[in-house]
Amino acid sequence: MSHYQKLQNMYYSGPINRATYPDVVMDITEGRAEISLEVKPEYFHAGQSMHGSVYFKMLDDAAYFAVNSVVKDCFVYTVSFNIQILRPVKAGKIKAVGELKFASKNLWIADAVLYDAKGREVARGSGNFMKSSLLLDESIGYKL
Repeated sequence: MSHYQKLQNMYYSGPINRATYPDVVMDITEGRAEISLEVKPEYFHAGQSMHGSVYFKMLDDAAYFAVNSVVKDCFVYTVSFNIQILRPVKAGKIKAVGELKFASKNLWIADAVLYDAKGREVARGSGNFMKSSLLLDESIGYKL
């Protein structure tokens, strides 16, 4: 569906993704988003494993796009997001899977799980999302 492709293009065009995560790969379906990324040493903290900000970004992005897959007129935003980091990641490809869990007129809840290269759960998160006044259009990269 073109809505999903436009969302993917919007994600890829975001300055943080172009600058910091240029190799990220996303797949969106109805109420679900998967994001994969190869872990690099530049994502590490001084303890030689992945920084919590990368866990958060992967989980939040997967949950966010699971929600925006069903909201087709405007950009949604994260109201709150909680994560639990379960184990360190030092190498390999990680994959975040976000799924829509609740939808109402003004509030959406989505959960996400982050897996390491061995398929082990390394983190999980849950967020609340609401519509913004920013329309989904070409000015924000929402285009084919």
